Amino acid sequence: MEIAGAMDFSDEWKSLFPINASCTPPLLLSGSSAESILGPLIFNPKPKTLIHLYSSDSLLPPLNPHPNLSLPRFIVTSTHDAPVLPSTASSVSSIFGSEQQNDATSTLIYNRLEFLKYPNSNSVIVFFPTGGNSEQVGFLVLHVKVSDVDVQLDNNDDIFKASTGFSYRILRISANQVANSVFRTSKSTGNSFSAIGCILVYTMYSIYWFVVGIKTLDSSLERPSLIGMGGKKFKTCSIVHACWNPHIREECVVLLESGGLFLFDLEPYFKSHSSNANVKGKRLRVPWNDSVNSIEGIWLSCEFSWHPRILIVARSDAVFLVDLRLDECKINCLVKVEMLQLYVPAEKEQILAFTKASSDGFYFVLASGSFLALCDVRKPMVPVLQWAHGLDRPSYIHVVSLSKLRSHSKDSAFNSASESGFCIILGSFWKSEFNMFCYGSPLPTPTGSIVSKLSKTFRTLYAWELPSEFMLSGHECHCGTCLLREELSKDALPEWIDWQQKKEIVLGFGIMENDFSSLIFESDEFGGFTLIRLMSSGKLELQRYYASWVSVKNVEYCLEKSTHLENHLLYTLANEEYKFPRRFKYLKLDYLCGNLNGNLTELLVAKLKKPCNGPQGKESFSQEAHEILCEKLNACGFGRLRSSSANSAVFNDVSLPASIHEVALKRLWAGLPLEVLQLAFSSYSESLEVLVDDKWVALEFLDVPDLLQLPPFVLRKSSHRSNKWSKKVQRSDAIVGPVLPLTVLLVVHEFRNGCSNLEEKQGRFSAEEELIQQCNEVMQVAREIAVAASGSELHNNHAVSLADDREETWVGSPKPKPFVLYHPVANNCSTMAHVQGRAVNRDKIFDTLISHVREEKCCTSDKTESVGKEMFDDLCPVELKFDTPVKTFGPRGLKAFNVLKRQLSNWQERFDPYKEFQSKFEKG
Repeated sequence: MEIAGAMDFSDEWKSLFPINASCTPPLLLSGSSAESILGPLIFNPKPKTLIHLYSSDSLLPPLNPHPNLSLPRFIVTSTHDAPVLPSTASSVSSIFGSEQQNDATSTLIYNRLEFLKYPNSNSVIVFFPTGGNSEQVGFLVLHVKVSDVDVQLDNNDDIFKASTGFSYRILRISANQVANSVFRTSKSTGNSFSAIGCILVYTMYSIYWFVVGIKTLDSSLERPSLIGMGGKKFKTCSIVHACWNPHIREECVVLLESGGLFLFDLEPYFKSHSSNANVKGKRLRVPWNDSVNSIEGIWLSCEFSWHPRILIVARSDAVFLVDLRLDECKINCLVKVEMLQLYVPAEKEQILAFTKASSDGFYFVLASGSFLALCDVRKPMVPVLQWAHGLDRPSYIHVVSLSKLRSHSKDSAFNSASESGFCIILGSFWKSEFNMFCYGSPLPTPTGSIVSKLSKTFRTLYAWELPSEFMLSGHECHCGTCLLREELSKDALPEWIDWQQKKEIVLGFGIMENDFSSLIFESDEFGGFTLIRLMSSGKLELQRYYASWVSVKNVEYCLEKSTHLENHLLYTLANEEYKFPRRFKYLKLDYLCGNLNGNLTELLVAKLKKPCNGPQGKESFSQEAHEILCEKLNACGFGRLRSSSANSAVFNDVSLPASIHEVALKRLWAGLPLEVLQLAFSSYSESLEVLVDDKWVALEFLDVPDLLQLPPFVLRKSSHRSNKWSKKVQRSDAIVGPVLPLTVLLVVHEFRNGCSNLEEKQGRFSAEEELIQQCNEVMQVAREIAVAASGSELHNNHAVSLADDREETWVGSPKPKPFVLYHPVANNCSTMAHVQGRAVNRDKIFDTLISHVREEKCCTSDKTESVGKEMFDDLCPVELKFDTPVKTFGPRGLKAFNVLKRQLSNWQERFDPYKEFQSKFEKG
């Protein structure tokens, strides 16, 4: 009992119970008794306070408009035979880590708006990325007046722009207020530039600095301007985060994905009052050892702590305190992700967002996939507060004083709570979800009292009420009808369209200063704040929020809301309208649909049973095309009569490495009678044309090559014409094809053999099963002619020598060429693992390869230098074929060939997969 009592009164023990994850969290102030002290902590958009400031395509991010599926949605939509639940797909995708960073989600991680206040003025500069690739810094000025806001643009009524000099996409902009400095920009005109601050802009691999100021033209006109101070490129590692030093305003630190830290000093620039000064930077020697620098950890962010040489660096699995005050850097672990996994069953819990929580540098906030934690650098490994946030992969986190959110109030009863309280805004721009988490002292004390001063050093912090939803866009209505309507609209969208591209979402926001808000709006009962937000439709808006006891439904928007999501595609639209007429063609692809659905046989048999009364049925095939096909098949070893020599011909046709699937396809093609092949290969004069827009258009096919091959003639040149004949390109009589797919020909062949029960379920013919059977037969033939040669062992070398055929199983055929059957090293399993008895695994028929071994030519006493195609024989262990006339090389050609041959040999010796590939042939 004594231990339990001690644990009950321990702050460390209480902090282990997350808010929203336990029934009665010990560090939660809630209920009617707390309301009378804390005041209202829910913020709703105030009706009829929305002000449209500016709209332009320059405010839109250039996201990829092409549809793409996320990994969970790909898993769900790609498994039709065995449906997968969305929860299962999400759990599977989580094993592979985060998704690609070059999509819309990675672009919308950061807040796209950044504010810098004019000193001693009611004006603020708003910065944001702009340009075709967000490679420029765009900005405009908001001049706050009584009940109004003026937007200052450039002379062309467009936003101000400043270029970094490169086309790299800007990821984030950070502003910093500095002391006023005057720069002389022109001696002849006397124009001056008064600096009011500076900004840093970083892309994936570079960072740039700008001085922000007011340029005075002709002693009368003032306009904001940016002057570049230079930049730094990192060639080997990308930038993860960059931040200003709050203690020394002219310094900033950069964190790389490798964990490297760089400190840059802008003080020489401001001291010289010249734009020619260089920004000094140095690498901070932080000894990340193996225990700290985990392979799985991903560096996230960094912030300055309570001292200008103490940093807080966050990674996906831990948070570290880096002390650089002495010559030897000291690293202490503040947080491990394991301490957040007490209530999480998943093993892959990671830190997703991090930021500093107060100006003193002691407190910081981090968010994982499930929890939000408030921590103190003075209490390592123990969170001060925890919440179960319930958000989907939050990426944005920001801490703001409650006095800023409840400013300009009529009722002063809760001013003490406002001064001592804070609010954490957590969410995701891409998911369009944000929540507010309020916290502060257990009992707010009057500002300036002794108790208040002592509590700022070491104090117990409590969560104030449960988290509340933050309607950032101001347009949501979360009543049951609106939520159901929105979910139904999402389900109606195609699988490759993200609903975020159809709905207007917020891309960035900022809270105006309290003195600015008082000029525009009247005071509220319990106070409020004024929000400036950037919408995905390219609009910059301003709206007032007020503190309330309950979340109020947006009835006005609810009544006007459409039943479907609107189009707000998140990419810059082209300035020109689409010039060409929009025409839609509808094709009847019944055969393709039948093949995909597995009922091609029934469809074809039903068509074949119907007599053809059209002109196509009376046309006869060209006798010349028939003879050409016969000659090509005879040259490859196929006579008119099929026999066991077909196996030998198919294997002898394999020159380059081919899979079991490819050999089986060739065997099916070569096994078709000439009457059926006549349907697949014909001349252009026999090819039917298609009626498109009342015009007959010729179809496009490939010519049958002169190089000896079996159908479907894989090695051939591309066509030299389009689908329209012209005076320059006349209609030729070349043999082309295949004009029909193999699956159709197999069904026609079975139908011609008199199989009348093809439509019946019991005797239904399947082209897919026929292919699998052929793959089994190809493997069986390979195993029958496989003998141990040259001491090769199948189990050890993944290779089978087909060189010796002592039993001469191919009757009536010459001895086959040496073969090698092998499996690439890209797969960890052996070749024998893909063969079970006499059947081949369906998933492995594509990566079990078979190939010829090039025949060694007899060496003669007269060594003559090769000048023809034979000089390429020793470049590759497989047999090479050339579909080109024989040419001889001169002295210059031989010299160039020898240089290229040496380079190829060097590459072959260094490339391990090729060496492994070549060893199969040597052992065979």
